[in-house]
Amino acid sequence: MQHPDPLLFTPADIEHNPEAQHFRISRAGESALLEYHLLERHGQQVVDFYHTFVPSAWRGRQVAALLTDAALQWAQAEQLQIIASCSYVASRLRS
Repeated sequence: MQHPDPLLFTPADIEHNPEAQHFRISRAGESALLEYHLLERHGQQVVDFYHTFVPSAWRGRQVAALLTDAALQWAQAEQLQIIASCSYVASRLRS
């Protein structure tokens, strides 16, 4: 019998912490993050997704994509203008 991949992640693994302004996946003492700043520009609420980090052992497992998709869905639901200072988030927006 095969065991499930212990590093298989789903959207249910994502925590959004608005006070710390990040989305996080944590497991076994490791964490992946997508960090953001909330700003106001010209009277409009803006979110700048500025940093994504995925531990090296988790890379290639779509962790950054999961975090980014959750963050973008949240921003759209909140009707925030999106800025992507993070190159990874910017590339997801272009695709």
